[in-house]
Formats: sequence, structure tokens, C-alpha cells
Amino acid sequence: MKYIANSMSRERIVWCALLTIIVFAGILRYGLLSIPLQRDEGEYAYAAQLILQGVPPYEEVYTMKLPGAYAAYAMLLSVFGQTAAGIHTGLLIINAITIIAVFLLAKQFMNSLSSVVSAASFALLSVSQPAQGVFLNAEHFVILFATIGLCVMLRALAGTSMSMLFAAGLLLGICFTMKQHGIAFIAFAGLYIVFNSSIQRPFQYRGLALNLLSFGSGVITVFTFLLIIIALSGVFKSFWFWTVDYAQAYISLVHPEQAWQNFIGSAAPIVKSAPLLWALISFGLFALMSKRTVKHHRVFLVLYVFFSLLSICPGFYFRPHYFLLLLPCSSLLAGMAISILMDFLSRFSLKIIKIGIPILLSVVCAGQSIYQQHDFLFFMTPFQVTRSTYGPNPFFESVQIAEFIRQRTNKDDHVAILGSEPQIYFYSKRRSASGYVYMYPLMENHDFALQMQKDFIKDVETKKPKYLVFVNVFTSWLRRQDSNLMVFDWFNNYQEKYFRQVGLIELFPERALYHWEPHTKWPASSEFWVAVFERVT
Repeated sequence: MKYIANSMSRERIVWCALLTIIVFAGILRYGLLSIPLQRDEGEYAYAAQLILQGVPPYEEVYTMKLPGAYAAYAMLLSVFGQTAAGIHTGLLIINAITIIAVFLLAKQFMNSLSSVVSAASFALLSVSQPAQGVFLNAEHFVILFATIGLCVMLRALAGTSMSMLFAAGLLLGICFTMKQHGIAFIAFAGLYIVFNSSIQRPFQYRGLALNLLSFGSGVITVFTFLLIIIALSGVFKSFWFWTVDYAQAYISLVHPEQAWQNFIGSAAPIVKSAPLLWALISFGLFALMSKRTVKHHRVFLVLYVFFSLLSICPGFYFRPHYFLLLLPCSSLLAGMAISILMDFLSRFSLKIIKIGIPILLSVVCAGQSIYQQHDFLFFMTPFQVTRSTYGPNPFFESVQIAEFIRQRTNKDDHVAILGSEPQIYFYSKRRSASGYVYMYPLMENHDFALQMQKDFIKDVETKKPKYLVFVNVFTSWLRRQDSNLMVFDWFNNYQEKYFRQVGLIELFPERALYHWEPHTKWPASSEFWVAVFERVT
């Protein structure tokens, strides 16, 4: 009885520690709820806004992304409201659930303390400024469903439950619909199911076949449902072009020689934001790889790391937010490092050594991570957060630009933005004159680019938008040396003929200057700027 009581007491302590981590992570994120949306969030939010109006993806928003993230955003908008704070509140909750999922996944292989360390590591790493963790990119949805799906899969394999394997397939299938990168976790789960069956003695082909069939049925069910919904929405042709034909062209644009440079450029700042914690993670990986014994947890973690790395590789772009996909497995490695350390210290009789040292090491790593980013987490204004994370992109300024447009337009008026700033459409609650809410495809070197420019021009001329917004920021276009510049020539003529300038926003590192009529100005005195034009009636 005494042992049971002590066990229950330890369990309560563990869950209290986990709750403390979740609350603390929520506090860190709470102060950042009101930061303006960046352009990817703006795209998801605008597409979700249209979904709530009955407009399916790929009809008025052209994108190579799968529709899961748009549906998830639509749910968040309907629950928390159509604001940046509402979206980031949804992220806070998603992050809390993922912390719990990481903890439960770690519990499959580790002791309670190591599992808590894994959860805490994820909570801290996922708020990283260099990884853009406080913005609701699709990667947050991917790791949410992937982590829960892997938990369910392990429980299913332990109990040989076909229904739970089917559920795991459903969850990992949903993970893929959030972003194509999620297919790596489906492949990982399938391979681990094969491994788990291969070590059974005697080997049972029937058992392996049933396991794969149950898991695969869950995945296929999600894909089938997705395709049916897309077909019934009448956008299958557009969906196929953007998610297959254009996506293939997109991932072939970066030369493999540039891959390592892109990887280091994004990975280095992320590691520098929490160097001690990443050192702990590296130790966990090294210790794991150095063991020669083949055990379930070792194989699982090694494969998890490999496929997580694989998930960030498509196209060799290595965008900073892609690295969010690495955080669950990295957090498990941090917990594994503590577990290995505890095993090493178990020879000592004093609990202060066996338990105290691992706890102290964990606290030091966590504390250093928080201190490294204390300005970002506690003291920066929304403007400073936006500028320090994304440079001179007009994300903060988009709020006022959108408000200016909203007050001077009716709900049926269209707006055209020459630049990749879909958040303006979302804030203003006005429809884009074209499905091209990003200018990137128009500037890329592929066979579709020129026709895309022609289609964009035709859309704008047909819809006759009341306002034009031109964004003179490099990252809003990503214009290349080999880009076709027809759209710029067209804009100059079209704007001069039908529009007048009513606003100029000059973008500086420390501030933004707004010049609205009757006090608008030209030319801009800043390198980066946004000009707003009104149709002449």
C-alpha cells in the first residue's frame, strides 16, 4: 500500500509539473497574441474567411498547399473570431495539446522526469523567434496530428489493436492534408510498423499484413474524403494544377548545391537561440547512436529523427518555420539525454545526486533558453517583434492599410495587391481581384510564369478593383534576374490610366511613416514602401 501511495504521489507531481509547463508556455505566448499576422498566416486566414463565406480553396486563392490548414483556420476563426489575437489564441491551445502529446510519446520509452523534460523542451523550442514559432504556420498543425498519431500507433502496437492502428492512420493522414511535408511521418509510421512485426518471434506475415492494412486504411480514408470534397466543390482541376503540376515545378527551382547554405542559414539562428538545450539534444542523439543494442525505443527515435529531417527537405528551401517539424523528435532526444544521465548516476546512493543533478541540468538549459530570448518574450512591442523577425516586410503596417481600404469600400468591392500580402485582404474583409494572392509564382523561372502574369492582368482588368496596393519590398516579390517583368510594365500603364495615389507608407527599421491624402507624397524617401491607389471615377 505504501508503494502504491508513493507511486500515486509521484504521478501527481509529474502531472503538476506538466501543467506548470503548459501554463508557463501559455504565459509566454499570451503576451504575443496581438502581434500582426505575417503573410503565410494572412493566406491561411483569408482562405479560411472565404471558406466561411462558402468559397472553396483554389477557387479564389491559388496555392500549392493542401486544404487541411485552411479548414483548420476556418474552425479557429469561427471559434475565436476573425482577428490576429483570435488566431494566435488558437495557436496557444494547439501548442498546449502538442506539449501533452510530446509528454505522452516520451512516456512510452522514458521515466517520468525525462518525459517532463521532453515536454518542457518542446514548449521552449516551439516559442523560438528564429523558428517563427509564435506564428501559426501549417507546421504547427502537422506536428500536432503527427505526434498524437504516433502516440496512438505505439499504443496500438503494444496492444495489437486494429481499430487504434486505423485511428493512427486517420491522424497521420490528416497530418498530410495540413502540408505535404507530413507524408514523411506517414512513411515513418509505416516503416516502424514493419520493424515492430519483424522482431516478433515467430514472424507472422498475417499480423504484419493486418497491421499495415489497418493503418493504411486510415490514411487512405482521409485522402479519399479529401478528394471527394474537392471534387464536389468543383475545384478539382485547379487543385490538381496547384498541388501537383505547379508544386513539382516549385520544388525543382533550388539547385542542390544551394541546399546546405539554406539549411545552415536557417538552422544556425535557431540553435543560437537555445545553445545549451540544443547541446543536450545533441548529447541525447550521440548517446542513442553509440549504443549497439537494438531496442524498440532506440529504433523508434533514430527513425523519427531521420524522417523528421526528411520532412524539412522538399525543395531544399529550408524555411525557418520548416524546422518546427524537427522539434518533437528533438525534444524526445533532450529527454533521452536526461534518462541516460540518470542511468549513469544510479550507482550513487544519494538522491540529491541521482535526481538533483538531472533536474539542475534541465533547469539551467531551460533558463538559458528563456534568457537568450527574454527581450523577444517579455519586452518587445508588436512592431518590434515583427521587424526583428521579418525585417521590413509590411506586416505591422497591413493593419492600418486594410482599415483605410475597408472604410472607403463596400463589401462587394475588389482590391488588387501587387505583392504577396494576403493579410490585407483578411483584415479589410475585401475580396482579391485575382486568385494570385502571392506574386512569387509569377516571378519564378518555370513554364507557367508568363501565363500566370497574363491571367493575373486579365483578372484585375475584368474585376476593376477600387483600390490597388503596390508593395516595394523584395521579399514580397522575390524577383529574380530571369524573372519576366511584363506585370510591372502593365501596372505602370494601368495605374496611370485609371488610378490616383491616395497613400504612401514608408518602411524604416525603427518606424513606419504613413502619408494619406491629402498629405500623401511622392517619391518615397525610404528604400522600402507601400503605395495605395484609388480608382478614378
